Amino acid sequence: MTRIEQTEILIIGAGPSGAVAAGLLRKQGRQVLILEKETFPRFSIGESLLPQSMEYIEQAGMMQDVVETGFQYKNGAAFAKGELRTAFDFRDKFSPGWGTTYQVQRANFDKVLADAAEKAGTEIRYRHTVVAVDVTGAQPQVTVRSPEGEEYVVQARYLLDASGFARILPRMLNLEYPSDFPVRGALFTHIEDHIAPQDMDRNKILISVHPEHQDVWFWTIPFSNGRCSQGVVATPEFLARYEGTEVERLRAIIAEAPSLSHVLRNSQWDTAGRSITGYSANVTSLWGNGYALLGNAGEFLDPVFSSGVTIAFKSASLAAHCIARMWQGETVDWQKDYAVPLQAGVNTFRAFVQGWYDGGFQDVIFHQHSSQEIRRMISSILAGYAWDVNNPYVAEPQRRLGVLRELCRSTEAEPA
Repeated sequence: MTRIEQTEILIIGAGPSGAVAAGLLRKQGRQVLILEKETFPRFSIGESLLPQSMEYIEQAGMMQDVVETGFQYKNGAAFAKGELRTAFDFRDKFSPGWGTTYQVQRANFDKVLADAAEKAGTEIRYRHTVVAVDVTGAQPQVTVRSPEGEEYVVQARYLLDASGFARILPRMLNLEYPSDFPVRGALFTHIEDHIAPQDMDRNKILISVHPEHQDVWFWTIPFSNGRCSQGVVATPEFLARYEGTEVERLRAIIAEAPSLSHVLRNSQWDTAGRSITGYSANVTSLWGNGYALLGNAGEFLDPVFSSGVTIAFKSASLAAHCIARMWQGETVDWQKDYAVPLQAGVNTFRAFVQGWYDGGFQDVIFHQHSSQEIRRMISSILAGYAWDVNNPYVAEPQRRLGVLRELCRSTEAEPA
C-alpha cells in the first residue's frame, strides 16, 4: 500500500524562492516540507542579485548566513556600448531601502539559503522527485519518488511550486502559456578572469552591447574569488552562426566586441560552457485550488536586468503573507492579494526589458545629458524596486519610457 504523509506546507524546489518561503513560513510556526529533485550544491545561473532582494533575505532570517559566506559586494551596474560608458550606483536611487547586495555563485548561495531554512526547522528531502500532482480535492496531493525508487504521497494544506525552470505544476497541470517575448538563447561559463582593476569595477555587474547588434549583449559578473560568470544573450539564429563548443562560440562572439575583449584579455577559460534556449515563460494563472507558483515556475522574463531572484523572493513574501492570513481564518483572494501585486512589478521589469531590446532604453541610459533625478528613478528599478509606485517609472513604465526615449533621440538637451 502506498504510504501517505501529511504536512501543512509542501514546497517543490529548494532554490531561492522555496528556501525564503520556507524561512518566512517557519517564522509563522508552519510545518514545512521541501522536495528537491537534485543534490545541493548544484550549478545555476542568475548570479547577480539586486538590492531589493536583501529585504526578503532579512525577513526570512537568513541575512547573517549570507553575509558571513563572503560573497562579492555589489553596489550597481555598468553598461558599455562601443565607446559609450555609463554606470548606476544603486545607493543613489529614488526608492528607500537597500542599495547594495552581492554577486554570488548560485551553487553556494542556494545551498546557504537551503541550509538556513533547515536550521529554522524546515525538512528538505533531496533527490526526491515529484511524479504526479492532484489538486482537485480538498487538499493538494503530490506523488513522490524517493532516491531508492519508492513512491509515496504527500498531502498538504497548501502547495507552493518553487521548481524554477523545471516548472513542475505548469507542466503537470497544463498551465503553460507562451511568452510574448521573442525566443532567445544564452551561452555562458565561469572563468578565472584576471581583470585589471582599471578595466572594470568588481562591485558592479558589467553589461556590454554588441557593437553591431543592439539586441546581442554580454554579462560579466565578478565573484569574490577572482572568477566571474561570462555569458552572451542573442537569438538562436545569431548563435547558430558560430561553430564549436559553447566556450568556443562564446569567445568568437566576444572577439567581435573590442571593449569586452580588452577587459577579458588575460582570462583563463578553464570551465566547460553551457547553453540555454527559450527560457522566457508564462502561465495562464499564478495560483489555483490549494497552490501557488513562485518565481520562475510562474514567469521568467529575461536575464538582462537580473530580476529573476528578486521576483522569486517577492513571490515568496507575498505567498507567505497570504498563507498567514489564511491560518488566521481570513478569506484570501489569491488573484487580488498575490497575483495582481506580483504581476505589477513583473510588468515594470517587462517594460524595461522590452525597451532594452528595441534600443529605446539603451538610448536613455547612454544619453550624454541625462537628468540626475530621472537617473535616480531608473536606478531604483535596476536595483529591484519595481513595486514602488511612488516612482513615476513604476507607476507608468511604458508611457514614461516612451516619452523619455523620444526626448533622448530627438535632442541632445537635458531630458525633462
